[in-house]
Amino acid sequence: MDPVIVVGAGPVGLSLALALAGQGVPSIVLDEGPGKEEIRPARTVVLHADTAAMAHRLGCTTLRDEGAYYAAWRTVRRGRPAQRVTFEEHPAPLHVPQHALTRGLRDSAAAHPLVQLVTDSKLDSLEQDERGITAHTRGAETTWWRGSHLVGCDGARSTVRKLLGIRFPGRTAVERHAVAALRTELPWPGEALLHRNPPSGPAEVTSRPLADGVWRLDWLLPARGELVTPDALVTLIRDTLAVWCGGTTPPYDLLDTGVHTLHHRLARRWRDGRAFLAGDAAHLLGALGTQGVEEGLRDAENLAWKLSLAWHQGASEELLDSYEGERRTAVAARLRAADQAMPTLRAGGALRTYLPGAARSAETLLTDGHLGRGPLGAEPTYSPPMAVREVPTATEPGGPVANVPVTAPDGSTVPLRDLLGQGRLLVVLVAPGTGVWDRRHWLGAGLMPRLAAAVSALPVRTDLLVADGYPGAPAHTVLLVRPDGHLAATFAGVRPAELYEAADAVRAGAPEARPAPPPATAPATAPTSVID
Repeated sequence: MDPVIVVGAGPVGLSLALALAGQGVPSIVLDEGPGKEEIRPARTVVLHADTAAMAHRLGCTTLRDEGAYYAAWRTVRRGRPAQRVTFEEHPAPLHVPQHALTRGLRDSAAAHPLVQLVTDSKLDSLEQDERGITAHTRGAETTWWRGSHLVGCDGARSTVRKLLGIRFPGRTAVERHAVAALRTELPWPGEALLHRNPPSGPAEVTSRPLADGVWRLDWLLPARGELVTPDALVTLIRDTLAVWCGGTTPPYDLLDTGVHTLHHRLARRWRDGRAFLAGDAAHLLGALGTQGVEEGLRDAENLAWKLSLAWHQGASEELLDSYEGERRTAVAARLRAADQAMPTLRAGGALRTYLPGAARSAETLLTDGHLGRGPLGAEPTYSPPMAVREVPTATEPGGPVANVPVTAPDGSTVPLRDLLGQGRLLVVLVAPGTGVWDRRHWLGAGLMPRLAAAVSALPVRTDLLVADGYPGAPAHTVLLVRPDGHLAATFAGVRPAELYEAADAVRAGAPEARPAPPPATAPATAPTSVID
């Protein structure tokens, strides 16, 4: 079968190509640019637990040296501390320059035999038929490409979206932020800060740590105010640092500046036959300043396993449609919450009208959004096609699973998220005490033989795992987890017929699994991409 064509080589397009490659699917990545990232320290990404795990899983090695985990999160109102959040119980957000994330993903993609990177290639037309999709590019060479599917990850001005005639309505200039990246010493090493209503200047300032003593500072500006001159921005920097450092501006090295205008837009459709949209081509959001790329990575994670199933087995229309149904609904909910609540949050007003049950302070809700929690920041929960919840757990069906340690039949024990992205369902048996047993004992004991037989009969390739515990789950609970880490169903013990039905619902009528293909690390031939 022809490879998947990915248009755009930013973090979303590269992540999608790598996610497909991890599931044995070849891809061609069409990059309009020269294949090098512009170094912009003030343009950054915040990754939370799911997206940070995904980036590590895809082989992005730059996160270790160029990213920084928050040591804590501080909130200050006027001159008084309002809140300080630490991360003993939950993973800290990871803050990284976008160019470093992109470079790490590009290096990983360049080294993978199933990813073909093509630079200086601008898409100018595409055609679909019942067997595939054809794209034409111009640039260094004028070339036709043939693919099984095509995904537009080509940004806010997406050529793919325009060629498909998909509208992109929304709101322009929702917020403006002046941004600076600088190296200095602040009184709270490694801790991020949200400062509301400081003594002077804009009504809200944030500082986020990066590696090597670098900080990203954001100042909230009037949405349609005057242009920010370089002198005005230097004044903002000096005044802000003086407020934080006891009245005296400390020495600093200014690395990068900019003014970001944030828009909220949502494409009417995310799928047109064999063509899909992802990332900024499908949505623009970012009222908290750093969310756009993260939601694009979630698009890639959601779409990759469905395209993998289509490539290997042939997916149903219902399964491919579920990409738009799940991801567009999740992003629309995030946009709706931001559009309704952010003006009131910025003004410090009451929130109960906008967010039901929101009795907490504006600072707490903003903090939750920045930390990947609550209506403004939490990982999405999807609506599974068949919500089976025989056993209540801390995770609702469709929600992201907890990253508990799990043991595979080969005896290896790893965090659950490390096993995602392989195009397989995961069945997890909660069996307290197995963590200290020799696997030779528990593989043939109790429920395991019956569960192993039930798993081997499933219509989708599935891995069987054991966990010593899972939040809220009693012993002998069986969890069915999708390839993207969202919970599909829970069962009380081994229920072969119900487990089969739930797995069948996940694949939404796709053909049953064929024998596993050979390993994707060393294909006999490179994927054919150019139409002769």
